[in-house]
Amino acid sequence: MAAVPVPLIKKAIAEFLGTFILMFTQVSAIIMDEQHDGVEPHGLMGIAVSVGLAVTVLVFSTIHISGCHLNPAVSIAMAVFSHLPPAHLVPYIAAQVLGSTAASFVGNAIYHPVNPGIATVPRVGTAEAFAIKFITTFVLLFVITAVATDPHAVKELIAVAVGATVVMNILIAGPSTGASMNPARTIGPAIVTGRYTKIWIYLMATPLGAIAGAGAYVAIKF
Repeated sequence: MAAVPVPLIKKAIAEFLGTFILMFTQVSAIIMDEQHDGVEPHGLMGIAVSVGLAVTVLVFSTIHISGCHLNPAVSIAMAVFSHLPPAHLVPYIAAQVLGSTAASFVGNAIYHPVNPGIATVPRVGTAEAFAIKFITTFVLLFVITAVATDPHAVKELIAVAVGATVVMNILIAGPSTGASMNPARTIGPAIVTGRYTKIWIYLMATPLGAIAGAGAYVAIKF
C-alpha cells in the first residue's frame, strides 16, 4: 500500500515548529552561558552539544514529515538536486525564518536582558568569515546528502550523523562567526537584537556552501 503524501501545509508547520525548537534551544544555551560566565556545563562545548542534541531529536521527530530541513540553505540545496519539489521551497524557507524569528522573540520575552551575542556577527575579516561559512555549510550538506538521500546509507544513523556534524562545526566556527550554517538562525536573532553587521555573508555563503557540499557528494557517488 502506497504511503499517503504529507500535505504541504503540514510540512511547513513541521518546519516552523522544528526551527522554533532548535532556535529556542540555541538562544537559551547562549544566554545561559553568558549568565554563568562561560563556566561548565556551559561554554562553547555546552552550546555545541545542546544544539547538536536538538538537531538529533528533531531529525528523529520530523524527518518523516518534512525531511527536517530547519534551514533555508538545506532546502535550497535539496531543491537544486531534486530532493525537494520547487513549489515547496518558498513555503519551507518562510516557515523556517518565521520559526527562528518567533523563537528569538520568545527568548527576548523570557530572558532579561537578552544577550546580544545571540546574533551572529563575524569576529574575523570578511574573506575569512565567508570562507568559514562556506566550508562549514559545505561539510554539513555533504553529510546530510550522504546519509539522507543515498539509499545505501544507514538511515537509522541520519539523526546522529547530522547532530554530530553540527557539534563539530560549532566547535570549529563558534568563536569566529557564531557558527551559523543557517540563514534562518541568523535572521531571527538579527531582527530581535537589531544587529545586522555583515549579515550578507551568512545569507550568501551558506546557500553556496550547501549547494557545493551536496554537489560534491553527488559527484563522488555517481
